[in-house]
Amino acid sequence: MRTNSKAVTDIESEKDAGVLERFEVGDGRPLHPADSSAAAIERLRALLDAGLAGSGRLPPERVLAGEIGVSRRAVRQALDLLEAEGRVSRQQGRGTFVCDPRAHTHDLARELAKLTNPVDTLEARMAIEPSQARLAALRATPGDIDKLFEAAEASRKARDPDSYEKADAAFHRRIAIAARNPLLITIFDAILNVASDGKWRHGRETAHCINNQATYAAAHRRIAAAVAERNPVLAEEAMRAHLSKVQQQLIEHAFPRPAPTA
Repeated sequence: MRTNSKAVTDIESEKDAGVLERFEVGDGRPLHPADSSAAAIERLRALLDAGLAGSGRLPPERVLAGEIGVSRRAVRQALDLLEAEGRVSRQQGRGTFVCDPRAHTHDLARELAKLTNPVDTLEARMAIEPSQARLAALRATPGDIDKLFEAAEASRKARDPDSYEKADAAFHRRIAIAARNPLLITIFDAILNVASDGKWRHGRETAHCINNQATYAAAHRRIAAAVAERNPVLAEEAMRAHLSKVQQQLIEHAFPRPAPTA
């Protein structure tokens, strides 16, 4: 008896689509789709840190989903985020590879961090990121645009400073990816590595404090919308305005105004 391969594929797709509803956490409660995606990200990061792919190539999504206990859709969303963070590279027809395009910039970033400060670093970001936003508006694919809006939403939903920092970095790197300029991405990654220096944590948290999160997330959405509209001028202006606001917060923290005298 011959098997209808299309019917099998359709059935398997339906099964994959239903995993989110059927997957259960340890106490037997259904795992919410948002929790499933978060679990996938957390588990994939742990597997990458533990050297999941010694050869540099990840197993197929179906295998990963089975290994970490979530749906293929959750794995796909997690890989989108990891790609934005520069942890993996997805190559059509070849698969997904573990990579860190920032690895070769770590030593340089470590030395630069000794010579500069968060305000200088933000000035460097302002010199390149508005241009990247302009290029993104001209070159972004529909997939890039979808991922930009997802990253902007992730920055809005971040629940603590550490989560926001990761979401913020992922959004800005998505802009860099959409600009389709490898040299600018390398420069951006070097600057981002300098900005992530542990000694600057308090200054970053001040600029990215919870009181500013809604403002910054809204700015991310405006930038994404300008890119989606294919408006390079508006995208560039929106990015510059966003970074200027962050810069203002950093300067006020680094150089507080003296209290008025009586």
